[in-house]
Order: sequence, then C-alpha cells, then structure tokens
Amino acid sequence: QVQLVESGGGLVQPGGSLRLSCVASGFSFSDYHMSWYRQAPGKERELVARRSTRDSTNYADSVKGRFAIFRDNAKNTVWLQMNSLKTEDTAVYYCKATQDFGIAQYWGQGTQVTVSS
Repeated sequence: QVQLVESGGGLVQPGGSLRLSCVASGFSFSDYHMSWYRQAPGKERELVARRSTRDSTNYADSVKGRFAIFRDNAKNTVWLQMNSLKTEDTAVYYCKATQDFGIAQYWGQGTQVTVSS
C-alpha cells in the first residue's frame, strides 16, 4: 500500500521557520522525483519545490532563497525547510512522488501551514 505521510505543519509567526517531513512507503522511493506543492484557499495548487532522482532541484520564484528541499533515500523521506516565512506562505502543503521514466504519481494528504502574527 502506497503512503505519503506529511507532518510538521502548524502555526508560525512571520519571519519564523518550519520543517515539513514526508515519509514514503509502498514504492521504490529512489526511483521517484519528490516535490512539495501547496494550495491556498481559493487558489490553484502550485509547485513549491522539487528534488529529482538525480538530486537536481527547482523552486518556485516566490520561495527561492527561503525554502530548501532535501531527501534521504535510505529513510524514504523528503523534507521542506521553510525559513523567513511570510503570511502569503499560508497554505496546505502536499508531498508528491512522480515516477522517473514512468507515469505513476502519488500524493500525500497534506499538512496545514499558517503564517500569522
């Protein structure tokens, strides 16, 4: 059974930091590109950060220099380190796995991040 379980969300003040975790099971983690997406109320889901199977990364312009994505294939885990958080970072954050050289993709259930004073 495939699972992506996110954790680490919560309420944080502007300028603060959070680290999100996503633990995967049920598939060959190292064969999948791992991404974080987010969806704010009334907005479409958007890509935040991606780390490929070959460790290349890309980030949304809005988070460059503030967020970083890491993965550990031995732990089947991907993290999103979020620094200098802004109110506009408030959203539900989702972990996504996309198969390299394939079509399979999986989503986590999401974790809420609220940035507010």
